[in-house]
Amino acid sequence: MHIGVCKMTFRLPENDNLKGKRRVIHSITDRLRVKFNVAVAEVGDNEAWQKITLGIVCVSNDGRHANAMLDNVVDHVVKLRGDLELLDYEVEVFDDL
Repeated sequence: MHIGVCKMTFRLPENDNLKGKRRVIHSITDRLRVKFNVAVAEVGDNEAWQKITLGIVCVSNDGRHANAMLDNVVDHVVKLRGDLELLDYEVEVFDDL
């Protein structure tokens, strides 16, 4: 079993309240769950209006597949939300758990 973990940090420059941030997060998480069948959660910067940190996890029987899947997730979010500025992301795959 291989577990892929991705942490993505975005800046939302045009946002001015938590309600707007939550709307963006809800949109992203719903679409990723449906399209990629991954688990998604806000994992940091909960009270910051213009910063979003998401954790994305997938499980696979192949480590390369998990890595490729998370790379596709990152690409999809960047293309999906032009209003977000990707500050940083990291992908790690844990093998043979």
